[in-house]
Amino acid sequence: MYLESKFPFQQASPAKSELETWVNSIARHCEAAAIHWCDGSQTEYDSLCQLLVKKGTFIPLNPEKRPNSFACFSDPSDVARVEDKTFICSRIKEDAGPTNNWMEPKEMKTILNNLMEGSMKGRTLYVIPFCMGPLGSPFSRYGVQLTDSEYVVVNMKIMTRMGEDVLPFLNKKEYVKCLHTIGAPLDKGKPDVKWPCNPTVKYITHFPEERLIISYGSGYGGNALMGKKCFALRIASVMGKEEGWLAEHMLILGVESPKKEKTYVAAAFPSACGKTNFSMMIPSKGVDDWKVTTVGDDIAWIHKGEDGRLYAINPEKGYFGVAPGTNEKTNSNAIQSIRANTIFTNVAITKDNDVWWEGLTKEIPEGLTDWKGKPYDPASGQPAAHPNSRFTAPADQNPAIDSEWDNPQGVPIEAFVFGGRRSTAVPLVSQSFNWSFGVYSAATMGSETTAAAFGEVGKVRRDPFAMLPFMGYHMGDYVNHWLQFGRTLPNAPRIFNVNWFRKDENGKFLWPGFGDNMRVLKWIVQRVHGGASAVESPIGWMPRYEDMDWTGIENFSREDFAKIMTVDREPWKTELLGHEELFAKLYDRLPKEFYFIRELLLSALWRSPEHWALEPERV
Repeated sequence: MYLESKFPFQQASPAKSELETWVNSIARHCEAAAIHWCDGSQTEYDSLCQLLVKKGTFIPLNPEKRPNSFACFSDPSDVARVEDKTFICSRIKEDAGPTNNWMEPKEMKTILNNLMEGSMKGRTLYVIPFCMGPLGSPFSRYGVQLTDSEYVVVNMKIMTRMGEDVLPFLNKKEYVKCLHTIGAPLDKGKPDVKWPCNPTVKYITHFPEERLIISYGSGYGGNALMGKKCFALRIASVMGKEEGWLAEHMLILGVESPKKEKTYVAAAFPSACGKTNFSMMIPSKGVDDWKVTTVGDDIAWIHKGEDGRLYAINPEKGYFGVAPGTNEKTNSNAIQSIRANTIFTNVAITKDNDVWWEGLTKEIPEGLTDWKGKPYDPASGQPAAHPNSRFTAPADQNPAIDSEWDNPQGVPIEAFVFGGRRSTAVPLVSQSFNWSFGVYSAATMGSETTAAAFGEVGKVRRDPFAMLPFMGYHMGDYVNHWLQFGRTLPNAPRIFNVNWFRKDENGKFLWPGFGDNMRVLKWIVQRVHGGASAVESPIGWMPRYEDMDWTGIENFSREDFAKIMTVDREPWKTELLGHEELFAKLYDRLPKEFYFIRELLLSALWRSPEHWALEPERV
């Protein structure tokens, strides 16, 4: 016989009775063995970590090398976001748009109700009240996640503000309901597996009008940590459209000049384009009198302030970062951030119980255990760590954390930066002519695919605002929202486009990247404050060689710079024609301005020389 659970905390919530009713109805339907209301304490976190160790899910790491840290291996069927099983179940199909999977809400709920019945048998249902953003901030939003996964609870403790302190902020019908089950009922007396999930059936579903998320079958990452992409982007993007703000797949960084002047920049890059590295950048020698600080590495919520400026918060409290490729050279601050109190998923483990992944060191350590829990054979040709292996670490462990990262009022954004992975055509940096041109460039942003992710190497995949997998509504309406958002700003942030990945005829990168990206960022900041020159090109404003700081890499010549900044007429005409594919998808809701902007760009390119380049100044 199932016993109903009562709200256990002294601290009352305005939504107390509503929450109790919902929790108990879900517990009955899913046949949970017990209910645990999470208080968010360190004691609770430690006891759940120990429970996961006892279950065999968590492996305690070497306390001298990696204090209070754990590693775990997921089921091979549960290693990444499942885009083909991610649905936006808006009431009207057209509101989901052509870039999302859609199913009629009642039909989806029928499927989910059948799957959920008895799905938590033998398991505890955990109730996680959580806050996205600084607690009490006017820009923050609240949620409650129900889950039968201890792994989810401990990750949510790192990634969000969660527990008892959130309760006073939970108002009736004003929080996002997040229901998650791993879909692996446990019969009495039957041993559990180390990573319970449903290996064949997975659904990640969003009901925007109801502010409801239901996830079934997966225990991993963005499929299971509801505060991340599901709430902070897909549902929040709908909230932002309705309430007049932006929920964006953007990093937020602060740039401090040698004169101690601070400028905040938000930047959007598709996957595999160096977003985390950019947010935690350590400037190269020669420009190291400038300093970069991190507000957020993945998501930005952007609101209009009463002074007419834009203010952004990072709704998250931790980093859920990709491990492979992260090392002292590429991202020293990330390496420092994961030195303790970190959960590693699907990395390899060394024989002295530390972690390793491809790119961490040049040499592969002997005696590795791979991400499948087996002795690693370097001759196998397989990676020791899964390519999407992750670390979950508290944001305040980042040595480059910005002093205002937790400010409830957010930080003022003065520039937006957009960039994809392009080996040809797109120059190192350009500034859009105005807000509308900037929104056009962000909406048509493309990135070259890799064989591992998408099949055809080098094919340009359009990823508007780097939001393609994370949009909660119609992409055409989203672009219109951006255009309208800027029209009411007295002094809108400037919009820039960057490309770190242009290659020469031999396939070698033309730009050193990493800490040298500070040189580009310095020009961007100086442009924002009217302190740097530029010349007009067919596609935007661009720096001359003398407008950039080359201290420390004086061997990067004018000729090198010319190669990386050239705008070739024919490839760009092809580029603009490629925008048509996106336009056709969004046809009925595409902003009318876009047709005219494309025509203006096309005519400018048509009349430009075959190779438009930055000419030296004539005296």
